[in-house]
Amino acid sequence: MKKKLSLFDGISVTVGLIVATSCLVSLGTGIGLAGSAFILPLFVVMFLNMFIGLSFAELNRIMPNVDGGTGQYLLAGLGPVPSLVGNISAYVITMVLASTGELGMCGKVLCQLFFPSVDNRIVSLIVLVMFFVINCFSVDVFSRIQNIVVVLLIGSMLALGLIGVFHLGTGKVITAAAQSTPAITGTGNVMTLAALAFWLFIGVEFIIPVAKDMKNPKRDVLLAIIIGLLMLFAVQAILGLGMTNYVDLGTLAADPSGTPHMTYATNLLGRVGKYWMGFVTILAAVSTMNTVFASTSRILQGMAEERLMPKLLSRTNRYGAPYCGLLLMGSLVGILIILNIINTKGITFVVLAASCFWLVTYCMIHATVLILRKKYPDAPRNKKLTLFGIPQVLGIIGNVYMFWNISSGAERITIFKIFGVIFCMLVAYAFIWVCGVMKVRPFEAVDMYTVNESEKGFMDKLIENGERESADTKADLTGDMLS
Repeated sequence: MKKKLSLFDGISVTVGLIVATSCLVSLGTGIGLAGSAFILPLFVVMFLNMFIGLSFAELNRIMPNVDGGTGQYLLAGLGPVPSLVGNISAYVITMVLASTGELGMCGKVLCQLFFPSVDNRIVSLIVLVMFFVINCFSVDVFSRIQNIVVVLLIGSMLALGLIGVFHLGTGKVITAAAQSTPAITGTGNVMTLAALAFWLFIGVEFIIPVAKDMKNPKRDVLLAIIIGLLMLFAVQAILGLGMTNYVDLGTLAADPSGTPHMTYATNLLGRVGKYWMGFVTILAAVSTMNTVFASTSRILQGMAEERLMPKLLSRTNRYGAPYCGLLLMGSLVGILIILNIINTKGITFVVLAASCFWLVTYCMIHATVLILRKKYPDAPRNKKLTLFGIPQVLGIIGNVYMFWNISSGAERITIFKIFGVIFCMLVAYAFIWVCGVMKVRPFEAVDMYTVNESEKGFMDKLIENGERESADTKADLTGDMLS
């Protein structure tokens, strides 16, 4: 019998998949730009992600048999086109950009520690190939030691933060009087960094695929999300405060090496700190990359099996690995690494561009919750947590605010252009595929109970209904012409 997952296991999944190298860089950059005031947008965004946690927990409660999560939820609420757009936005495009950032940073850190004369792109590509091969053999590197990985990650981040907060490091302490003035001041201006803070909490919904394996999913899914987010906020706030005591804010905001967290650890504890933070960075990057490759390729496989993507992506090798999806992900990430996007634009740029797509999907999830409440008022949800739809409305408003204030100046325009072009191509593809290939109505939602009860094949039923309606229409037209 398969062992049921405890609340602690759920927290480990939530936290372990959120903490990544890009989070450490984003934290350092945010603290560098606004000083300790960056904790304010961190706090606000933590609550916005709790709101999305409420939405995912409610959707999981009313559709407990759904494995994939987002795609099926959107299909029941908004229809095939939004389902396709939302799923690809959050778990393909975003993961390609995030993986590029993770591997790029991993390559940088490995080169700083061990291969100073080697182009970091070469190291990044080697790590990419390594994970491609591992996943082709369906070997999950971290699933059995996920809890240990999380304890090491969070424990190390907390320790490094506390050492800095209480001035226990071996390096020179920067007093408040000697610290430089933040580039961004004032509550309104600081809150424009919410999109950067958003990346430090993104991905709470990754607990959904393991929800059915939990001992008490009705309680523990939401509880794991809330506890995980509170834990992350506390640890990141402490680590951020520690950074202000050992690194000049200007250096944090525009670190010459692009690794402000490594600069902090080196200033804090010298060579020991450098290798300690290097270990944390590599551990975070590798654990995240393993999950990204395994989950995204299977999301593509599931979409292909439901006819939402080309059938080619559903193919598996003799080890059961969806190799076509892995090859697609690996190729896209490899191209971006070769183009040197991390060194030319910086990881913060990549993070913000990826956030745009995830913010759009989160807005769609909030809207789906409100729609399904109206369509299925008697569905088994926790009425006390609906709160009149306030979390969903505030979540949408907050996400739109973060999207609009994704950055400033020329960088903001560039991010919007990249997002606009890719998003328009994605929407065009979705309409062509849904209307032209699948031949179903683009916004016809599938019955929620059908999605929940049919693990596979519910799209076949929708297509069959569309074909039946089309045949009936042709028959009626023929009858009218004969008469």
